[in-house]
Amino acid sequence: MLIHDESTAMNESLLPLPGPQDQATPACMVLVDLVGSTRLARHLPLGNYTALMAEFVQVMILTLEARGGQVLQHQGDAVLAWWPAAQAAHACAAAQESHGRAARLTLAARLGQTLRVRAGISAGDVLMGVVGGQMSAYGLPVNYSRRLCDAAQAGQTLVCDEVLRFAPALVSELCPPLDLRGFGDDCRAHRLLAPAAAGTRMKVD
Repeated sequence: MLIHDESTAMNESLLPLPGPQDQATPACMVLVDLVGSTRLARHLPLGNYTALMAEFVQVMILTLEARGGQVLQHQGDAVLAWWPAAQAAHACAAAQESHGRAARLTLAARLGQTLRVRAGISAGDVLMGVVGGQMSAYGLPVNYSRRLCDAAQAGQTLVCDEVLRFAPALVSELCPPLDLRGFGDDCRAHRLLAPAAAGTRMKVD
């Protein structure tokens, strides 16, 4: 009887299955990640490192939100945000601006550090839902943005073909073939070459 009760309680707590595919949202996903955070953790006193990470994450969130992004989550030194796919140019502008914002971080300068980030941007259909009280997104674009971010060098923003379809005015160059884990070697990535102009003034001072 105890087993039955525990099983019943577990079933009642499970999330419902997603609805029909027409509930999917065309989205542009941006993942911004700090380069060299492990080195910082090793060389800075714990209190300084914690304060620096807190300031970094806050500035990244404000930078992405200033261009209309909705932050889904942040884990340590990475921040994930999304835009409607039609606003891909705004998403790319935010990602490009994040490089400069990180490099000018006040606390980092006081600690004698220069922060650099990398970013990955993808677009496609995702399913949105609240998990654990927090809005989350599920779908290949979420994983794709992570793989692109992992493949980017410090100071780079990598985007996939679908992003350029939604924002054809972006200036970019095709990267050499990448073997992105889980996606095979037929994925095409493009490196953004110049700050993206999305026609929206930054709100972050």
